[in-house]
Formats: sequence, C-alpha cells, structure tokens
Amino acid sequence: MRLLYVMDPMCGWCYGFQPELEQFLEKYPAAQVDWIMGGLAPDSNQPMDESLQQTISSYWHQIEEKTQVTFNHDFWKLNTPYRSTYPACRAVIAAELLKPNSAQQMTKAIQSAYYLEAKNPSLEETLIGCASSLGLDEKEFIQVFKSEETEQRFQQHLSITHQLQIQGFPALLYINDNNQAYPLALGYNNLAGLEQQLKAIDEVL
Repeated sequence: MRLLYVMDPMCGWCYGFQPELEQFLEKYPAAQVDWIMGGLAPDSNQPMDESLQQTISSYWHQIEEKTQVTFNHDFWKLNTPYRSTYPACRAVIAAELLKPNSAQQMTKAIQSAYYLEAKNPSLEETLIGCASSLGLDEKEFIQVFKSEETEQRFQQHLSITHQLQIQGFPALLYINDNNQAYPLALGYNNLAGLEQQLKAIDEVL
C-alpha cells in the first residue's frame, strides 16, 4: 500500500493526528509513506502579531479537546513567535536526505520541541537541535539544510501539494497502481475514520 502524507511540522492538527496515523500504520507495516511538506507559512523574520498568536493558541486548546495530544502553552510566554514554517519543512527534507526514512522521526522531533518543550522551530538553532537528537552531524545538517538540493526538493513538495489541490493539513492519501489519489483524511481524522475510508476505497477499487 502506498500513501502520501501532506503535512507541516508546525501544523497543530498534524501534531494531533500523529498518534492516529501511527496506530493506523502499525496495522499496515508494509505501507510505503511519502512524507510531503505542504508548507503552511513562508519564510518571515517578522514577529507574529498579537491577534494571530491568540488565534493559534486557541486552536491548541481545541486540538487538545478533540485529540490525544497535549501542548505546552508556555510557548507563547517564552518565545517571540514567527509565522514561518518553511524552515521546519526544509529541516525534515534535509534530515531525509542525510538519513533516508527519517522524515517521521524528524517531524516528531520538531513537534516535540515546539509543542512539548516550548522551543521555537522557526529558528535554526531549534532545528539543528532536533537534527542532533536523531544522531545527525550538526555541520553536515546545516550544510544540507541550506543547500540548493533541499530547496529544490521543497519546491517539488509544494508543487505536489498544489497539484493535489490540498487546502489544509493533515492530508493522507491512498495512491493506487495507476497513481490516482484517494483521500483517507483531509484534515484531522481518527483511526476508526481512516479504517472506514480505506474500506470504502477498497470497495470502489
């Protein structure tokens, strides 16, 4: 089974979806998953304005109510937030280039740093720390993170997201043998919902 997972490491709903995704993949260990960085917010060094901070922090409470995850709400007091998720996306791609099949590990490291340890993943130092936690060499990671190859791959990821007309994250798609995509989740879904969608797709195919 081939799956395409379009997400952003700094997307709160993707973080909420992670336990459900992991339980789903445990049931299908042979599934091949392509992690696509959808890119929520372009590069910016402008601090996030107060109203947007309040909006996003309110989402965190909503996600906690609906899912199994918890957030460290101290993030908003301890950091200068930026509406900039592209660096985190590039970091996942760079990790994957250095250590194949590490996209999920790197994503989880970024989510953990952001949502549990209240660190800022818009900053390079946080992303370097996440790479280190995977056993990657810091200098090598920085070099690949800033490389043209990583940027080109990221642009390909953005292009795939656009071609699939993905409007929000997370988006988990089943890809058949003819390269046609069928959604298992467009937005948050739980394990039962994913199973139900897969069954419906199987019946159609």
